[in-house]
Amino acid sequence: MIIKGHRIETKIEGKTFIDLISEYKDKEINCTSHTFFRLSEKQRTFFKCEELKEYILNEVPLVVGIQFNKNYTVYYKHKKKDILRLILEIKLDKIEIVTFYIIDEKQMPKQ
Repeated sequence: MIIKGHRIETKIEGKTFIDLISEYKDKEINCTSHTFFRLSEKQRTFFKCEELKEYILNEVPLVVGIQFNKNYTVYYKHKKKDILRLILEIKLDKIEIVTFYIIDEKQMPKQ
């Protein structure tokens, strides 16, 4: 079941997103207690907050959207055929990584 608040209301250009976050430093990007809750203990050994920050700070997103709940959803290429979907809450003084998913290319929104 897809909740309307989690759907993309507005798509934005990758460059616009990069410009928006360009002023944020590494220490201003945080994982929350919710970020890793979907992962098993074994999976948590593979994904760390620092790795997720690296995508935000250094990678060019494939698709970026603002959801109905006003969080940003950002899609990055991850490994060979996987996509990393990050859900971000962007505040004036910080970015919080709400959660993330590893999805298949077929699950990406139409560009």
